[in-house]
Amino acid sequence: MIDKNNPEINTDELMEKVKEEVAKRQYRSRQVQQSSLNFDFETSKLNWNISQMEGLVKNAESRAIVRTKWPDNLNRFPYNFSRGIQKLALKILNFIFKDQREVNFNLINAFKESIVLNKQLIVQIATLRSQLDERLSNVDTRLEELNQRLSAVDTHLEGLNQRLSTVDTRNQARDDSLNSISSKISDIQQHLDAMNNQVQGIDGHLGAIDTQFQGLNERYVKNDSYLKNDLSQQKRLLTLFLEEARQRLPQPFTQEQLQTFVNENQHSLDGFYAAFEDRFRGAREEITQKLQVYLPIIANAQIGTQDSPILDVGCGRGEWLELMRKHGYTAKGIDINRVMVDQCRARELEVIESEAMAYLQSLPDASLGAVTGFHIIEHLPFPLLMKLFGEVARVLKPNGLAIFETPNPQNLLVGACDFYSDPTHLNPLHPEMVQFLVNYQGLSNVKLLYLNPVENSPFNQENPGSQTLHNWFFGSRDYAVIGYKI
Repeated sequence: MIDKNNPEINTDELMEKVKEEVAKRQYRSRQVQQSSLNFDFETSKLNWNISQMEGLVKNAESRAIVRTKWPDNLNRFPYNFSRGIQKLALKILNFIFKDQREVNFNLINAFKESIVLNKQLIVQIATLRSQLDERLSNVDTRLEELNQRLSAVDTHLEGLNQRLSTVDTRNQARDDSLNSISSKISDIQQHLDAMNNQVQGIDGHLGAIDTQFQGLNERYVKNDSYLKNDLSQQKRLLTLFLEEARQRLPQPFTQEQLQTFVNENQHSLDGFYAAFEDRFRGAREEITQKLQVYLPIIANAQIGTQDSPILDVGCGRGEWLELMRKHGYTAKGIDINRVMVDQCRARELEVIESEAMAYLQSLPDASLGAVTGFHIIEHLPFPLLMKLFGEVARVLKPNGLAIFETPNPQNLLVGACDFYSDPTHLNPLHPEMVQFLVNYQGLSNVKLLYLNPVENSPFNQENPGSQTLHNWFFGSRDYAVIGYKI
């Protein structure tokens, strides 16, 4: 089926090819008809020739038989042979031409068979010619039908050409319209690009404003928390003062009551230190990520159960306690900072407000599976530090462990600068000194674990000199001492 909408079809060329093919077939038909007429003439001529050949064969056949009679034309001579001589002469002649007669008879028979074969061939050719004439007649009929169909196709193609011309006109109009629309779209796109650039500029400005607003909001939230903590402390002190005054009025305060006020005064910086931790300690997520290094140690020790609980000394904001709870370990913390204790309790963590030494001294021997303290021992004077490690060794169960993390002064930037950013820090603690102290106070298999190296060191660590410089300036910022009770 011809696709009328196919632009690649050349109808004129197609019609020319069809007409050429029809003309070729008509020419071949005329050639065959002319051959038929010539064949009729040739057939008549062949029949006449065959009749002539049959006459010649009959004549030759009559002359080729054995002669038994003296020829009549020989009796015309003046002299004549006797019958006996005639018979003898005939016998001699027949004997002499015996072989020739056989050859003649064979040739005559061959000619007869050839004549019969030629007659059969002529009959077959005539039959074939009749069939060919019939088929040619059919071909002529089909050619006539084809001519009629070609005429119809010509008419149809002419209509198609008219329709294609109309379609071309419409396509041209459509192309003009599309070009106009494309030009308008291009103008609109340019306008949209300009607007998009403006929107991006506004969006960037809004992003900067949003970032600034978030920073201000975070500062507001922190300042609000700081103010609430300070107000809570002031309210607690004022309430205590008024309650004691109400009980003593009109009598003056006793020495015991004055000592109560003095003890309460040690919490006056709790709000400040909680704010300081939020500013300099780092985000909770960052601290939690760093603390995960100790999880395999806890798992291998098989502690953190109800029978072997974990105590975190100076638990602060409670990141370690949250990590223990997340992994199914039993743990609780102690801290003297009321603000941080309240924050931990708000997260439903088990935290006790108590001084570390006092709480440890209240525990029975071999009652804990582990004692941990992260960035706590650098706040203690040396005598108290010795007592702390002694109490830890006492309260640990056999196979229990102690983990204490502190800044590493072997990193010169930490030991000489960063360490003193916290005003409550006392002295940097040398790793090997702390290792010796823990071992001296009763724990065994004491190891040091160096943590949190500075990234992007410019020193080649394969070179001994560069390795030393790396350790001084880009080495581990913290270390942990880990000891076990045998």
